[in-house]
Amino acid sequence: MYIKEVSLQGFRNLEPLHIAPTAGMNLFYGDNAQGKTNFLESLYFCALGRSLRGRSEQQLIAFGKEESHIRLEVMRKNRGDRIDVHLKRDEKKGIAVNGIPVKKMGELFGTLYAVIFSPEDLSLIKDGPAERRRFLDMELSQISNVYFYDLQQYYRVLKQRNNLLKEIKVKPALADTLFVWDEQLIERGERIMAVRAKFLARLDEIAAQRHEILTGGKDCLKTEYKPNCEGGSLREKLERSLDRDIYTGSTNAGPHKDDILFLVNGKDVKQFGSQGQQRTTALSARLAEIELIREETGESPVLLLDDVLSELDGKRQKYLMESIEGLQAFLTCTGIEDAVRSYLSRENLFYVKNGKIGKK
Repeated sequence: MYIKEVSLQGFRNLEPLHIAPTAGMNLFYGDNAQGKTNFLESLYFCALGRSLRGRSEQQLIAFGKEESHIRLEVMRKNRGDRIDVHLKRDEKKGIAVNGIPVKKMGELFGTLYAVIFSPEDLSLIKDGPAERRRFLDMELSQISNVYFYDLQQYYRVLKQRNNLLKEIKVKPALADTLFVWDEQLIERGERIMAVRAKFLARLDEIAAQRHEILTGGKDCLKTEYKPNCEGGSLREKLERSLDRDIYTGSTNAGPHKDDILFLVNGKDVKQFGSQGQQRTTALSARLAEIELIREETGESPVLLLDDVLSELDGKRQKYLMESIEGLQAFLTCTGIEDAVRSYLSRENLFYVKNGKIGKK
């Protein structure tokens, strides 16, 4: 899979552009705060229908403009697809695939598979469980519409159950109706946990192999799924936590409380690992993600590499470039690192200054 053409208008600080990237490495270089990450964000938005930095979609529209447009031509093994995104102030986003409006995000997923590496990947290791669940959900939603649908329905039921729990504090008799939401929560929740467990078991295998190479065999990585219902079923956990749920007005058991544990040499890398170990762990997880998408879909994802080489030593830079050879990649940097020089030509080198992207 690769992006054949990119057209942008009114997106953040970027000047209107139309480029045809190569199917391999594409390097965007220039000083900081010129628009390099904004360009990657436009591609990410087309893959996942959301901002790379999780902010309001209104902020994606250029200052002083009323609307923004993104268009991608995506080529895959057996067909080509066009993704159109239209953002307008004070209106909902509009997304179309091959001219057909997308009514639900599940209809967009799979049109463009994307994996992003960035300095912020440390948050996958250092931040709380919500960041690791987001990693799981975004990757699984890309490769499985069924998972995405179950996830949506689970959170819809969870919201209804929490609303009812708040009402039960005032009207205890309503507790007799809680089973209606419990059954739906259990059905969706157990399916979500089963898919997560299978995904992480395979990610553990691949990430461990990548980590061993990255560290020269010095460190051993183990990735463990920590389901909130470990040691029992979701039904049992809900029953045990009922009094607490009513007291707090929220559901304290279920996959919305899951976590992932990364162990390096048997120790939790979040608590005991150095920043270098944490960064290498995140990189290993992302490299494993590439392989998992390829295994599950038969397509190679497009890679978005946001200023990652400056965070890696020479050995890790070299291994990263070797690992992604043969895939389409969009890499940003302030200066051209030695690790990428052999991949560069005039066709795949773009200079970014004051929001303008072009050849230099």
